[in-house]
Amino acid sequence: MNNKAIVDDWRIKLLLPLLWLIDFLLKQKSIASALFGRVKERENLKNILMSVYGNKDAVDDELVEIIRGPADTEGALDAFVSTVTGPPGPSPIALMPRIKIPVLVLWGDEDPFTPIDGPVGKYFSGLPSELPNVRLYMLEGVGHCPHDDRPDLVHEKLLPWLASLPSAAEPEVAVA
Repeated sequence: MNNKAIVDDWRIKLLLPLLWLIDFLLKQKSIASALFGRVKERENLKNILMSVYGNKDAVDDELVEIIRGPADTEGALDAFVSTVTGPPGPSPIALMPRIKIPVLVLWGDEDPFTPIDGPVGKYFSGLPSELPNVRLYMLEGVGHCPHDDRPDLVHEKLLPWLASLPSAAEPEVAVA
């Protein structure tokens, strides 16, 4: 969920000291609680969503409430802190070559969290020429959440791709 492991990108290198400071501060329960309380305020959450959605009309009160609702449940603060401060998880660079089934990658060209010109974006944009099972489509005017930002564009690419997949073979039945 976080990009701290991608240290070969100048943006992350520049921000790394700040990320470490944020990690330290979020490990202080009172600071984490105050910050989380601010983040989950309706207006702040709406502003965050507006910054990551290309289609600003998709950011309505219903979306804000869908995102905000779980923030009031038990364990939400711990999940927030763990997501921001925890280990970044496995690298897609290590995982992708191991995947042999068809992969469809839909990427918003206005994604501020994982921009196409960043290290992960550059890696994924080169995959279709390296791995025959990977197909990548750039979605214009779309941010970090393509499926919600512009479901029409997602369906335009997803449905034909799904239809092109070979169907699972029927299991063989022995006839006695």
